[in-house]
Amino acid sequence: MLRGFQRYAIFATILVVFAVARVHAKTAERTVLLEQDSLFAVDPVAVTAVKHEQELKKSAVTASIIDFNTIEKQGIGGVKDIITAAPNFFMPDYGSRMTSSIYVRGLGTRIDQPVVGMTVDNVPIADKNLYDTTLPDIERIEVLRGAQSTLYGRNTMCGVVNIYTLSPLRYQGIKVRAEYGSRNAIRAGASAYFKPQAGLGASVSAQFTHNDGYFRNSYDNSLLDKQNCGDIRTKFQWRKNFLSIDNTLALSVLSQQGYPYVYMGAIDSSKEANEALIGSICYNDPSSYDRIALTEGVTARHDWEKITLTSITSYQYLNDRMVMDQDFLPQSYFTLEQAKQQHDISEDIIIRSRTNNRYKWMVGIFGFYKHQKMQAPVNFLTDGIENLILKNINQYSGYPGEYRWGKADGTMGDNLLLGSNFVTSTAGVAAYHESSLTAGRWAFTLGVRLDSEFITMRYRNFTNSYYTAFPNDTSKPYQEVALNIDDRDKLKQHFIEVLPKFTAKFDINQTNNLYLSVAKGYKAGGFNTQMFSEVLQRRIKNYMGLYQQLDVMDIITYEPEESWNSEIGGHFSTNNARFSADVALFWIECFNQQLTVFPPGQTTGRMMTNAGRTRSFGAEVSFNAIFAEGLVFNGAYGYTNARFRKFQDGVNDYAGNFIPYAPQNTASATLSYTLKLKSRWLHNITLSATGRGAGRIYWNERNDISQPFYATLDSSLRFEGEIWAVDFWAKNITNTRYDLFYFESMGNAFLQRARGTSVGIRLNLDI
Repeated sequence: MLRGFQRYAIFATILVVFAVARVHAKTAERTVLLEQDSLFAVDPVAVTAVKHEQELKKSAVTASIIDFNTIEKQGIGGVKDIITAAPNFFMPDYGSRMTSSIYVRGLGTRIDQPVVGMTVDNVPIADKNLYDTTLPDIERIEVLRGAQSTLYGRNTMCGVVNIYTLSPLRYQGIKVRAEYGSRNAIRAGASAYFKPQAGLGASVSAQFTHNDGYFRNSYDNSLLDKQNCGDIRTKFQWRKNFLSIDNTLALSVLSQQGYPYVYMGAIDSSKEANEALIGSICYNDPSSYDRIALTEGVTARHDWEKITLTSITSYQYLNDRMVMDQDFLPQSYFTLEQAKQQHDISEDIIIRSRTNNRYKWMVGIFGFYKHQKMQAPVNFLTDGIENLILKNINQYSGYPGEYRWGKADGTMGDNLLLGSNFVTSTAGVAAYHESSLTAGRWAFTLGVRLDSEFITMRYRNFTNSYYTAFPNDTSKPYQEVALNIDDRDKLKQHFIEVLPKFTAKFDINQTNNLYLSVAKGYKAGGFNTQMFSEVLQRRIKNYMGLYQQLDVMDIITYEPEESWNSEIGGHFSTNNARFSADVALFWIECFNQQLTVFPPGQTTGRMMTNAGRTRSFGAEVSFNAIFAEGLVFNGAYGYTNARFRKFQDGVNDYAGNFIPYAPQNTASATLSYTLKLKSRWLHNITLSATGRGAGRIYWNERNDISQPFYATLDSSLRFEGEIWAVDFWAKNITNTRYDLFYFESMGNAFLQRARGTSVGIRLNLDI
C-alpha cells in the first residue's frame, strides 16, 4: 500500500509541474528573469571572497554556487544538505555529527585530515569535527573542486567549501524561521539585522534544532540518534572610506546520540554468526557525541590606490566527547571514550594588486598553531578480556597452564582500563604567491606555495591491573602478577611541501570560456591516536609471553598524501542567460594516499595507512536552464573512476581495485515552477521536485561488497507573500533503501542504512 502511494506521488509531482508549466507558458511573457532561482547562479556583483578577485564563473576553476533563494527554499542549513548537488561531491550522513567525511573526485578519508577545506565568512574551519554544523541565514555556498592548496594550503587537495552568511549591510530587519518534520524534527530560530548608521551593520542570530531520532536499539528499544543543538552567532561590519572590518563570533552546543550500526553477521569463517541479531541494531552500552565550539574571526581590509591588504585572524575552541560501544553487540567487549580540548589560532595576510593592468599579483603569509589535549581510554569488559586477550595468550604463549584475569581471589577480573592521554602541538607557516597575465583573450596564472608544518606529541599509555597463572595440574594459583604499565614518550614529525599551480584561460566571448589547470595538492600527515589501545594491548601480550611486534612510530604515524591534479573545462552561457553550463574533465595522480582501515583479526581501533599510489579520472557537468518564465531546471552529474595503482597490505595486492567509500557517479536534478500571482496576500506559488543519486560505492579494498547506484526523490510546495513563506516538503518520497556506511570490525560486518520517507512544514518570516 505504502509503495503504491509513493509511486503515485512521484508521477503526480512530475505531471503537475509539467502540466502547470505548459498551461502558463502559453500566456506568459518570454522575458528572462535574472532573479529566477538557480542552483548554479552567477556570482553577486559584490565579490565577498578574499582570494578570488573575479567571479568564479570567469575564473579557471571548477565551482558550484548555491545562491540565497535556493538555500532558503530548500531549507539548507549546512554542507550535508547539498549532498550530490555539486558533481563528484559526496558527504554521507552516518555515525554522528563528528563524522564529517567528504569525498571529492574519488578521494577522501573518514578520520583525521580531510581532503576538502572549509571557510565561513573567509575564516577557515580548523577541525573537520566542525564541518557538520548548522548555520542560520546562509547567503551563498561555493564548492570549489580540484586542488586549492596553493591559496588555501594543507588539506585542500580536492577543493574548498566557502560559506557566506547574510550581511547586515545588505539586509536589515528581523527573520524568523520555524520548521517541523517527521520524528519530531524541529528547527527554530530568529535573527535581527541592524544598520544604525551608514557603513555600520550588526546582526545576532539564534537557532535551535532537535529530533527524536530515526533508528531504534533493539537491546532496550531506545532511539539511537536523538539530538539537540543550539547556535548563537553575531556579526559586525564596518566600512569607512577604504577600510573595512568584519567580526564574527559564533557559539554552538551539541548533544547527540549516535552510531546506529546494523549487525550483518560474521565475516570470519571460523566465527559463528548470531543469526538472531542479523539485520538489527543491538548493543548494550550507550553511545553519544557532545560538542561545544566557539569561533571568533576578524577580517580587516584596506584599499590603497594600487594594492589591497587583507588580514584574516581567527581563534577557535573545540571541546567534544565521543562515547562508543565499539563492539556494537549486546555482549560486553569494550567501550571507547574520546574527549578532546582544542585551541586553534590562525593568521592569513594577503596583499594583492588592484590596478587594471594586464599583470596582476598576490602574495600571502599564513600561520597557524593548534594545541590539543585528548583523553582516549578503552575499557575492556568481561567478553573482551576473555575473547580478545586471554584466548590468544592461552593458545599461543606456550605457558603450561591457564592465565586468568584479575587477582587470585577473582576480584578485578571483569574490567581492564587501557588509558591513553595525549598533548599534541601543531604549528605551520606558509608563504604563497600568484601572478596573472592577460594577453588578449588569454589569461595565464602561475602560483606557488611553500608550506612547512611541525607536529609534536607527548603521550602517556597506562594500565593498572592483575592477572593470575594457574598450572594445569592444580587448581591453586601459581603466581599473581600486578600489571603496571606506564609508558611516556615524545614523538615529532616535520613536513615541508612545495605546491605549484598553473592555469590558462581562453575567453571565447564575454560569457563563455575554456580553461586548463595543473596543480599540486597535499594532505598533512600525523598521528593516529585511535591505535594507542592496540599498542597497549601488544605491550600486555608481550608482558604475558605472547610476543608481538611493537614499534610505536610505525603503528601510529602516517605520511602526508600528495597529488597532481590536471583538468580542462569551460563555463558557458547564452547571451540571454536562459541557459548556462559548466563542464570539466580531470585526472588525478595520488601518492601515499591515506586510507582508514580496521586492523585485521580480533583487534581494536581504526588504523590510518598509506597506499602506494592511486589515480582518479572522470568528468562532471552542471547546468541551469530557464524554459519559460518561472520554469527552471538545474542538473549536475559527476563520474569518477578511482583505482589503486599500487597497494599491498602485506597479504593482498589491491592494484586495479576501486578506492572504497567514494561513489563512481553522483547526480541531481531539480525542476521547479513558480506561478506569479497578483494577489495582495499571495505573490508566488512554487512547486519543485528534486532527484538525487549516487553509486556504485565499494565498501572495502577487496571490492567484494558495494552499494549499487541509488536514487531518491524530494518535492516541495511553497507559498510566498510579501513578508512570509510556507513550504510543505517531503524527502525520499520513494522510500529508497540504501546504505550510507559499511565496515568490518572484530570479524563482524556492520552497516548504517539511510533514513526513509520524511515530511514537514517550514515557515519563514521577514519583518
